[in-house]
Amino acid sequence: MNAAAAPKIKLLSHGFSIDHPDPKIGDQLMADALGVADREAMHGMIRQLVKASVSGESPDEVNLSFMMSMVKSIRPRDSVEAMLVAQMVSVHVMAMRCAHQLAQADDLARHDSAARALGRLARTFPAQIEALNRYRSQGEPAIKVQNVSVGDGGKAIVGNVTQHARVIVSDKNPGSAAQDAPKAARARPRRDSAAARREAQA
Repeated sequence: MNAAAAPKIKLLSHGFSIDHPDPKIGDQLMADALGVADREAMHGMIRQLVKASVSGESPDEVNLSFMMSMVKSIRPRDSVEAMLVAQMVSVHVMAMRCAHQLAQADDLARHDSAARALGRLARTFPAQIEALNRYRSQGEPAIKVQNVSVGDGGKAIVGNVTQHARVIVSDKNPGSAAQDAPKAARARPRRDSAAARREAQA
């Protein structure tokens, strides 16, 4: 659904209303825009965003309009994404408030407090983006390595390999030297016997 087609939210003295001539259609359009499954989830999400939009002591309609627009533009696809996107938008709004407080700080204590809060929020936001991207990509096929075969020359074949891995043992390996020792011992007498026969014939 086009995000621009979603209805707007109007703040009332006792809450909010969805600005649409047909309440049922308005509820459905808003639920689709927020990525939630039903009316209860949609109303709960909007109430939370209304509270996050508070400026001073009361909700701010301009803030709320901005937050709703951002949520719609990111297009959450299910309830998990809807909650995460609402948090992302809220964190951004809070970060900008801290940035405003930092710019207006007239003493060191207020400056340090705003700077610390801004730093934490600024680190949280990219982590939320990463979490959303990771969640959205979970349905993509993963590349699995089933076996690794190391052949002569140190070349590795990665993929569906049916052969067992080959291990090349260095000549400096103590185990290799111990295995080669009997072969050397057996070969040495043959060389000595041949030399002895040549000396006898001479």
